[in-house]
Amino acid sequence: MAVTPATGAAEISPDLYPSEEDLPYEEEILRNPFSLKLWWRYLIARSSAPFRRRAVIYERALKALPGSYKLWHAYLRERIDAVRGRPVSDPAFDSLNNTFERALVTMHKMPRIWLMYLASLSEQRLLTRGRRTFDRTLRALPVTQHDRIWEPYLALVSLPGVPVETSLRVFRRYLLFDPSHIEDFINFLIASRRWQEAAERLAGVLNDDSFHSIKGKTRHQLWLELCDILTRHATEVSGLKVDAIIRGGIRRYTDEVGRLWTSLADYYVRRGLYEKARDIFEEGIQTVTTVRDFSVIFESYAQFEQSALAAKIETAEEEQEEDGEGEEDGRRDGLSKLTKKFLDGFWLNDDDDTDLRMARFENLLSRRPELLNSVLLRQNPHNVEQWHRRVKIFENDPAKQVFTYIEAVRTVDPMKAVGKPHTLWIAFARLYESHNDLQNSRDIFEKAVNVNYKTVDHLATVWCEYAEMELRHKNFGRALELMRKATAEPSVEVKRRVAADGNEPVQMRLHKSLRLWSFYVDLEESLGSLESTRAVYERILDLRIATPQIILNYAFLLEENKYFEDAFKVYERGVKIFKYPHVKDIWVTYLSKFVKRYGKTKLERARELFEHAVEQAPANEVKPIYLQYAKLEEEYGLAKRAMKVYDQAVKAVPDNEKLSMYEIYIARAAAIFGVPKTREIYEQAIESGLPDNDAKKMCLKYAELERNLGEIDRARAIYVFASQFADPRSDPDFWKVWKDFEIQHGNEDTFREMLRIGRSVSASYSQTHFILPEYLMQKDQKLNLEEAVDTLKRAGVPEDEMATLERQLAPAAANSPVKNGGRMVNFVSAGSESQSDGGIRLTANNEDIELPEESDSEDDKIEIAQKNVPASVFGDLAEKVAKDEDKGADAADNGGSSLLGALERIKRQRRQ
Repeated sequence: MAVTPATGAAEISPDLYPSEEDLPYEEEILRNPFSLKLWWRYLIARSSAPFRRRAVIYERALKALPGSYKLWHAYLRERIDAVRGRPVSDPAFDSLNNTFERALVTMHKMPRIWLMYLASLSEQRLLTRGRRTFDRTLRALPVTQHDRIWEPYLALVSLPGVPVETSLRVFRRYLLFDPSHIEDFINFLIASRRWQEAAERLAGVLNDDSFHSIKGKTRHQLWLELCDILTRHATEVSGLKVDAIIRGGIRRYTDEVGRLWTSLADYYVRRGLYEKARDIFEEGIQTVTTVRDFSVIFESYAQFEQSALAAKIETAEEEQEEDGEGEEDGRRDGLSKLTKKFLDGFWLNDDDDTDLRMARFENLLSRRPELLNSVLLRQNPHNVEQWHRRVKIFENDPAKQVFTYIEAVRTVDPMKAVGKPHTLWIAFARLYESHNDLQNSRDIFEKAVNVNYKTVDHLATVWCEYAEMELRHKNFGRALELMRKATAEPSVEVKRRVAADGNEPVQMRLHKSLRLWSFYVDLEESLGSLESTRAVYERILDLRIATPQIILNYAFLLEENKYFEDAFKVYERGVKIFKYPHVKDIWVTYLSKFVKRYGKTKLERARELFEHAVEQAPANEVKPIYLQYAKLEEEYGLAKRAMKVYDQAVKAVPDNEKLSMYEIYIARAAAIFGVPKTREIYEQAIESGLPDNDAKKMCLKYAELERNLGEIDRARAIYVFASQFADPRSDPDFWKVWKDFEIQHGNEDTFREMLRIGRSVSASYSQTHFILPEYLMQKDQKLNLEEAVDTLKRAGVPEDEMATLERQLAPAAANSPVKNGGRMVNFVSAGSESQSDGGIRLTANNEDIELPEESDSEDDKIEIAQKNVPASVFGDLAEKVAKDEDKGADAADNGGSSLLGALERIKRQRRQ
């Protein structure tokens, strides 16, 4: 028999004895039983053996080496693994705990062994033994290791079933070790429903300026937590000044004012102090400055009143269901009987206050617009619009409206006002006026005109409203007197005194207010005399505050009263004061009135006025004046001068108006001097530098004129000239007009010439818009040459003649016509100068190829109507053309074939 250290005295099973495989390790251990290395190698060799055999080896090794941490740690881990999964009532746990106790005899300074033991006890739910073991651990280990022990200790005492008092004692001890974890303790108190201590701890934290939350909470959050505890558990927390605490938070944390006021009221509600709660709600509503906080408080207040009303109604219903005829309760004391005796029937002693609560609730709801407006005014008491809205709230209570206006005009600073502060004074005066209290209304206006507003216009508006009020009540003389008083210039003494003060009020600049003077002059025109009205207008002009409309009104007044020369003097002053564009209406009115008044009697003076007007007018405003000037000359002056005015006008107007001005010029010239006179104007218009599109339109009209006159060649020359402004691809309308013209008046040659010019213009536009490299231009020239040869081939020209033509065309291929910036006037002039070629000068172009008569081109299919033109239509021009044709024939006979086109030379070679 042998005694094992673990059990005391017991028999050892034979299977636990060393086997033959263990003999080498046993012999080594017998020789050196205190070698940890030998014991550890023995354990490793038997790692696959059952735990019972390994436990025997561990026990023998620890008996020889009781201070080996390595052996104890490994032994305890294997014991823990051996009991894992077993119920806590298994005897193996007792053996495990006994092993831990034996280990701690020598390992009491090893925190890992303590932690393993403590974790095992926590799993076994041995609360008392575990708590005592934690205490032993804290006593055994140095304080630097305590932070490793407290975490599982707190977890143990926080388990369900642990007495709260025990947990609180442990937490209080922990705070002595580490006060920074007080938030964990507070959370535990809240979870344990210990509201008194939780509130006291939170208050202590908030009073500690050096506190720093390890959970990242702000002092604001901690304050809100304290307020929630104090208000929601008002009956369970005592000893703290709840009102002072929450009010301190209201003063400090302005972004949660609404919530804090609601919490404070909720505290008194839970304490049963309902009237005090109402006072808190009212105070909160009257002090908050944001709509959000107001909404929070008002909703809570309304919910409180609604709940009180509902509770009272429910109680009354229950009382009605009970028998009301029962005997009085004998427990009532004498005091209650005496109260009932003396206060019977008195309304304050009435238990049924349902109507009172209903009235409170309805009053609260009806006051909401007023209360909300008060919040907005607390945000900015100088907001004029909010004051007007506040007055509108009391629409059915004039007394409150008066008090509101008084408060508004006292509160609003005109220099800081948002809006127009003078409207408050005006509305205040109109309130009294609407109740037929004119004296008080005048008193309000008298005070209003002495207020130092931000702008002069505000003060002028007050004076005008003051005068209008007098007008509405037929006090015309008083209204005029008010305007005279308002427009009076301050005296020199007053100006000197104000200059010394250094702060000039708007009253010093009121006499220059155009609004005031305009109202004054309207009053004088309606109520005063002509002399007084003229005096007011003259005063406006002297102050240099007149507008063009004032000038026109003054002149119209004088004209109505037959003071025409005085009216014209006013116009003269107006055109000297103002510049364009403001003076435009004055000039137009002045000139029209003058012409209407005097007509041809003062023609020279009218001409001077028009000349002066056109000198001052800019180009974009001068057209109507020139037209008016020309009309004057046509009606009262000379036609020649009228044409001269039109000629000046077309040069003075901007480019975008030149075309319309030329059209007027031509129309008037045709009406006065006849159609032939318009030729010079057409030529002038085309040569004046009109934009291309306008020049083209003018050419079309000119050509139509010549066509109507029977000057076909002149019309054709104009078409030729205008062709340079019309790209056939983008402007087909022009070419259609020319084509119709040639069909009606031309022949085959002129039609082909038109087609040639069209191709040339199209090519010129193409070359203008695309600047190609030299090798590409040579390539295009080669293609053009090939196209010309193909055209001749289709026309039936022999190959030898085409070869000759190729040699003639090749050197000149690079000289294709391009559209240049200069313009060549190729139409027939209307003057007496004679020109060769029938007035049409065309540059010889050897590149142009005219198709022969037998060409299969689609153009040959067009039938051209021809007719003979009488010689009398052409006049001297026909003789000049005939002479030029004779000269051309002589030159052709003398070998001047270089002036002919390529096709004409080919035809001549055939005839020879």
